[in-house]
This record gives sequence, C-alpha cells and structure tokens, in this order.
Amino acid sequence: MSAHLDNKDIYQFARYIVVGVLNTLVTLLVIYLCKSWLGINLWISNALGYIAGVINSFLWNKIWVFRSRDTGYRSEALRFAVGFAVCYALQFGVTWMLNAMIGHIEWDITPSFTISGYGIATIIGMGVYTVANFIFNRLITFRTS
Repeated sequence: MSAHLDNKDIYQFARYIVVGVLNTLVTLLVIYLCKSWLGINLWISNALGYIAGVINSFLWNKIWVFRSRDTGYRSEALRFAVGFAVCYALQFGVTWMLNAMIGHIEWDITPSFTISGYGIATIIGMGVYTVANFIFNRLITFRTS
C-alpha cells in the first residue's frame, strides 16, 4: 500500500465499508438470535456470529471489494482464515476486557430499549476487528503483485 491514495483506493475502502456494514448486521443478528432467542452462552453466540459474518465477508471481499483474479480459492481462503483468526482474537480480547470493566452496567436508552455494557463492548470490539481486518486483507490476503 503506497502512502498516496488515489480514487481506486478510496472506492475500494468505500466498498469495504459497505461490506463491513452488511457483515456487522449479519454478525449482530446471529449474536442476538443465539444469545437472546436461543439462550446460548454469550461467548459462544459471539463466535457463531463471527463465523456467519466471515463466510459472507470472504465472498464479498474476494469478488467485489478487492476484485481478486486468483482462481484458486484455497490459498486466499487460508490467508483470509488466518487473518480472521488474528483479528477475531484481537476483537475478542478487546470485548472481554471492556466487558470486564463495564459489563455490569445497563443504560436505559428509552423505556423499551436498554443497552448493556456487553453490547457497548461488542460494538467497540467489532470496530477494532473491522479496521484490523481491512489492513490484513489489503496487505496479505488479496494483495496484488
């Protein structure tokens, strides 16, 4: 990645953000359904949400964001999986740490909507994951020669 940003870089980042929003929605939906509707442990729900998001993410990033021409999915999928694992571990650590600090707090936003410390920790952790994962994918997974 050069120090100079051109229109191609800006459009690529914009596409990444669109896919990131979609992945965030998929991930949060799965976490919410698993935790709140199915009663699954919050950390297992978190992992299941990210697994659903990572499958969606790989396909959209390969085809649309980074427009990879590599016809062999295996090497990119392996690098993508490594990047996911590294960035997920970073996200998990941030979420765990913040949850330990503020997880017991609940904020009543409206009479019918409350957000927990865990919810805030999850959103911040997702932001950390998103930035780290873009950098990893740009420089390693879908690098262009």
